[in-house]
Amino acid sequence: MDITLVPGFNPGPYTGAGNNTYVISGMVQTLLDAATGEAAHLAALAEALGSTVLAQVLVTHAHPDHADGCDPIAERWPDAAFRKLPWPEQDRLQSVECMPIADGDRIAVGDGTLQVVHTPGHAPDHLCFFDESTGTLFSADLVVSGSSVVIPASRGGSLAQYLGSLRRVLALAPARMLPAHGQTIDDPAAILNQYLEHRKLREDQIVAAMRAGDRLPDAIVGRIYEGLDPRLKGMALESIVAHLIKLREEGRARSDPDEGAWELM
Repeated sequence: MDITLVPGFNPGPYTGAGNNTYVISGMVQTLLDAATGEAAHLAALAEALGSTVLAQVLVTHAHPDHADGCDPIAERWPDAAFRKLPWPEQDRLQSVECMPIADGDRIAVGDGTLQVVHTPGHAPDHLCFFDESTGTLFSADLVVSGSSVVIPASRGGSLAQYLGSLRRVLALAPARMLPAHGQTIDDPAAILNQYLEHRKLREDQIVAAMRAGDRLPDAIVGRIYEGLDPRLKGMALESIVAHLIKLREEGRARSDPDEGAWELM
């Protein structure tokens, strides 16, 4: 596939250097992910497209840094079709109506085909797109080289589903992954296994903190994430709660809804 990286130009504490979006050129000119609608992104997208027509935009999930660019892109390229896995309560935040796609669908992209791979956990509608001919996986927010991915428990995230998604992609054995943040991943198996090991380590740390007497998520965050940038505390709290919910689903912990406290069983 003829792939051009188009930066989203939206750096921040949660997006790092900003989002990666990708133009896949050919008979069906395709943009993978919409970023946030920054003027610089629209200009870079226009340059990547040249004189060709944007046929479609594939949106990996409805988080703002992936979907807020839909409306500006639709305004500039009104004939482009938008496609994503539905997440109705989030999708209604965009004016653009997306054509629904689902796990296992095969979509004509560029001069080839991408397989839709549903990988929930970071978001319930999270998708990866797999080019079987080259082993390239557009991996969205599944993993980020050199960092971790937040599982927003309060906004549809599920750690159990996320771990299942990591294992599913590991079984696909992609040759490389093109993520929505950070650098190309040339050894997917290594980073996927690292992510699985990291989550196991984090779970062990949480269990140890609870055995030491910490019952509130805030206290667990303070114990585990020493020296954390205050801007990232919300993300760390979401991660801890996601782990606690997984422990509860497994019958290993319980929560007090009145106090917001947790304890091991």
